[in-house]
Amino acid sequence: MTANLFQRFRRWLFFALIFGVLLYLAGSVWAGVSQIQNQLIHYHWWAFFVAILLTISNYVLRFFKWHYLCRRLNIDISLKDNAWIFFAGLSMAISPGKAGEVLKPFALRQKTNTPMAHSIPALITERLTDGIAMLILAAIGVTSFAAGKMHYLLIPGMITIIGLLILAHEGLSLWILSKLGTLPIINKVSEKLTELYRAMRTCLAPISLIWTVMLSLVAWAAECVAFQVIFQGMGVENASFDVCFFIYAFATVAGSAMPGGLGVTDGALIGGATELIAGVTNDQATLAAILTRIATMWFGVAVGAIALLRISSLFESSHSKNEHE
Repeated sequence: MTANLFQRFRRWLFFALIFGVLLYLAGSVWAGVSQIQNQLIHYHWWAFFVAILLTISNYVLRFFKWHYLCRRLNIDISLKDNAWIFFAGLSMAISPGKAGEVLKPFALRQKTNTPMAHSIPALITERLTDGIAMLILAAIGVTSFAAGKMHYLLIPGMITIIGLLILAHEGLSLWILSKLGTLPIINKVSEKLTELYRAMRTCLAPISLIWTVMLSLVAWAAECVAFQVIFQGMGVENASFDVCFFIYAFATVAGSAMPGGLGVTDGALIGGATELIAGVTNDQATLAAILTRIATMWFGVAVGAIALLRISSLFESSHSKNEHE
């Protein structure tokens, strides 16, 4: 069973990588291969490597947030083992709704025997605080750069606030769960849902929520800076910190519903750059989007793929050993 699940995760990753390669090839053809090649010839590659370093800082901060949440739930796992599990989860960033990141709770169960109903709240909180941070970062510049698109931030922001208020009210939350427990399918897992809710309250306690959101803010701000650095590698002087900050944050929020933001985030980066950065051409914006996504998301997927291969081979060998004993 364990081996089959890890094989599915690896298969999911393989097809997602193929889709991503085809998408970026199509984007290059659309923008004009010759124009992009011309930009690449004159590109200052130090900027790309700086963007990689900023992305690494993003991943490290997010890992410490993940480990902190696991410790809040009294999950007994070493820093090293949890790091392999966290980074393996990066490979699932291109799964629909990032649902493939359930790999992390699954791997925790294999390593520590922690029920997934107890560890999934750490994953939900991790993704939720990332979303809150991106909404805050995008909101900082929305009135200056895209006042007409404020509803893209207000709607998910209001939904998030309402959800947090419901979770904070224990009586209301338990009442909702009791009503859901009367439904034919959900009644079979009603106890698991209650356990999940209790763990969510631990992860989203006021101090924990403030601390994890702050970590997320710093982590994602680093990737916003990476977007600006990419433009510096092209010699684009009008790509100011504030406008790049807004474009990257807003594009990430816009593409959050898509697997890895594929297509949507990329398009928003290109459109935002051509519209808000004076003098930026379409081929410059396209190359900036491609390089930024390679340095951020696709770099993470590559790191995650290596970690996934490691933990899956360890779990599969352990499973085979147990079967022979």
